[in-house]
Amino acid sequence: MAEKEKELLLIALGGNALVESGKKGTISDHLKSIQSTCDVLVPLFENDYDIVITHGNGPQVGNILIQNEETAEKVPSMPLDVCVSESQGEIGYLLQQTLKNKFKEKNIKKDVVTLITQVLVDKNDIAFEKPSKPVGPYYTQEQAQSLIKHKKWTMHEDPSGKGFRRVVPSPKPAHILETRVIRQLLLLDQIPIAVGGGGIPVYMSKDNSIIGVEAVIDKDLASAQLAIEIKADKFIILTNVKQCYLNYKKRTQVPISDMNLDEAHTYLDQGQFSSGSMGPKVQAAIEYITNGGKEAYITDIKNIQATIDKESGTFIHH
Repeated sequence: MAEKEKELLLIALGGNALVESGKKGTISDHLKSIQSTCDVLVPLFENDYDIVITHGNGPQVGNILIQNEETAEKVPSMPLDVCVSESQGEIGYLLQQTLKNKFKEKNIKKDVVTLITQVLVDKNDIAFEKPSKPVGPYYTQEQAQSLIKHKKWTMHEDPSGKGFRRVVPSPKPAHILETRVIRQLLLLDQIPIAVGGGGIPVYMSKDNSIIGVEAVIDKDLASAQLAIEIKADKFIILTNVKQCYLNYKKRTQVPISDMNLDEAHTYLDQGQFSSGSMGPKVQAAIEYITNGGKEAYITDIKNIQATIDKESGTFIHH
């Protein structure tokens, strides 16, 4: 009798799975959050799924950009694509080390590897004409004007009145350059950590050279693209709430346990999901399902197994 083929899960970790809100963001803060996250994930590896892990990098790359600015007179500043790669290495190292230690405790014989992942974008994407993604520290109006003049940055005033921030393009992911390597690692029964922070945005020059570009890619959309390319059976997006809601945080709030594609599109068009939080997650689920994906889920880390069992979270499907 042929052995049953293992299900392939792509698990996209949200920022709260890497560092708790309100913490300073020290390495000890990161490790504490990551250890809690890995405690929940380890039983999935014992269930013998094939798993690919992706993650965000918002606080981490923000800190790197602040370090860039504060030390600019002493060391050369790094472009944004290089800062994203630095954050991939930092977070991947902590995740893979923590997982390996927990595997040793549980006698799980798997290896974990972090891939510095490049994501192809279209140089002609309209996002490059309309930078929209805030990155880095806040500046005064005077500082912002100086940065516009000397660095040609695009600066927007923060709606909450905290100051001005740089905004950069956020192009749509077209292809994950390391997909073939990720597939090979899965065939070897290994666990890849990939597409950190949405991946490093790159484009192809006229002579087919790979060139990094100063932009950021939405981590959920990049994770969806990878899930499509590796043909993941389940795409699980982890965030800081148990599931999606209609009329979120209003007296008429209603939990959503199940959405088909038509409903997901309708709710998104109605503005039910904020562009700064749940919106990109629902859009990522739509992209995955529309492009051949089977099952997408949105939940928090505590409810991941219950969500896989369809007892919690939000299930998105055809």
